[in-house]
Amino acid sequence: MEKKLDLSKSVYDLVTEYPEVVDIMKELGFSEITNKVMLNSVGKIMTIPKGAKMKGVSMVDIVGAFMKAGFTLTGEMPNLSGDDTQGASMPPSGVAAENSASTAAATAVKAESVEASANAVASKTPENSENKTDDSVQDTVQDSERVEQLKSFLKRLGTGEELGAVREDFVSQFAHVEASEIMKAEQGLMREGTPLAEVQQLCDLHSALFHGSTIHEQMDAEHAKVEAVLEAQEKSQSVVTLVETVGHPLNRLTEENKALEALIEATKVKVASKTATVDDVNEVRQVSIHYAKKGDLLYPHLKVAYDISGPSLVMWTVDGDIRDGFGRLARAESIDDAWYEEFDGLLTRAQEMIYKEQNILFPICAENFSTEEWYQIYKDTEQYEEIFGVERVAWAEAEAALAAKAAPTSGDSNTIALIGGSLTLEQLDAMLNTMPMEITFVDHVDINRYFNDGEKVFKRPTTAIGRDVFSCHPPKVEPIVRGIIESFRNGERDNVAVWLEKVGRPFYVNYMAVRDQNNNYLGTLELVQDMQFAKEHFARIK
Repeated sequence: MEKKLDLSKSVYDLVTEYPEVVDIMKELGFSEITNKVMLNSVGKIMTIPKGAKMKGVSMVDIVGAFMKAGFTLTGEMPNLSGDDTQGASMPPSGVAAENSASTAAATAVKAESVEASANAVASKTPENSENKTDDSVQDTVQDSERVEQLKSFLKRLGTGEELGAVREDFVSQFAHVEASEIMKAEQGLMREGTPLAEVQQLCDLHSALFHGSTIHEQMDAEHAKVEAVLEAQEKSQSVVTLVETVGHPLNRLTEENKALEALIEATKVKVASKTATVDDVNEVRQVSIHYAKKGDLLYPHLKVAYDISGPSLVMWTVDGDIRDGFGRLARAESIDDAWYEEFDGLLTRAQEMIYKEQNILFPICAENFSTEEWYQIYKDTEQYEEIFGVERVAWAEAEAALAAKAAPTSGDSNTIALIGGSLTLEQLDAMLNTMPMEITFVDHVDINRYFNDGEKVFKRPTTAIGRDVFSCHPPKVEPIVRGIIESFRNGERDNVAVWLEKVGRPFYVNYMAVRDQNNNYLGTLELVQDMQFAKEHFARIK
């Protein structure tokens, strides 16, 4: 089958039609063709002849290379004399193409002499600068109507007219301009008697006049736009990949959102018919666990590790409002029109949060979090109960990485000498994890340094180790935490104890100032103990 290469088509179209064009063009010096971004942007408006002119590659070499590869060339052969006047039609036959190539070679030689003449003009000494350009340049530079217009703009600048006014007129008449046209206009001025020195002095003004209007600049701008789009697509694809990875934290959060969306739609029907009950509220209230995962694992890490505070400042607060709203409805003493109205409004806000998560929060996390950070977040999700029927599925890649990381190293000296004796690291770790309470230690500069392991009611992600304690709390709770720690630091208090009920069980939370033998503040210890056993004990002995 005959391979016809139409020189009037864009490089992009030619590569699409004949993929081998990439290798041929690369060999000829067009290395940019291997860049997909360039090919998909500049390549769509660039033809081979235009590219050859810009790169200074001889069309003779190009024609020969494609003929050698078995192509028959068709389309328009450009005039290589430097003008943009009529091109010569490229005949379809290989023989005719050979003849045309010979003509092109002669033309190319003439073009080279033109360039040499132009360079000679530019290198004239100041004392000869008032002379006109030599005859060879004058003969080869044909002032087209466009060039005449450009000269008029340059002349206006030469008379001192304000750049802004001249540029405004230029932009209204020219969508773009070739660099060669600018050169011709400047050469035309010199031919008419404008001293080279004056043209050189106005060079910066000329540049400012045409800035952003040359083909090169416009292609660079388009290139930048395409790169931005492709970058956005790449980022978008990154979140899609993670969301579709079975067992990945974003996969599980997304599955929970799908289940929540379906539940909200079904519940809205009940709310509209005023048949919804507190049981429906409690079913939707499972979203509190979903929000807790975001608040523990995503928001603080974005803020502390990547200085992205928007989600923690805005979305975290909205999460709390929605959660608290469902709590009020669940505790309401009666169900009336106002109750249904508030329920419907909260369901709508929860739907809006689903959209924000999938289109804002998750993509931001996907773009910034490293694979190792996702492994740790995956490990921390073990602490949270399943909701909306979405089961926790193993992420094989993370499981393997975490297992390798946890493998003990042999031969290490791990004995810790204490005032009351000595313990190995394994013994100390096991002892702290055996204690029937949740233990947290925050150092003297408010950095989380230790959480004991095990199931917790108050979730503590391991990703929080090493960051400040305040970032782990919602905005409305942060001032309270700061107040407690500050009272320990300045010696006003030694402990703050709180009794509260969570998941139907009583808890005793004790915050204690840790001080050395000289009463210097070392940090804050938090102990959380489930007191259900004591409640049941005293109930039995009454």
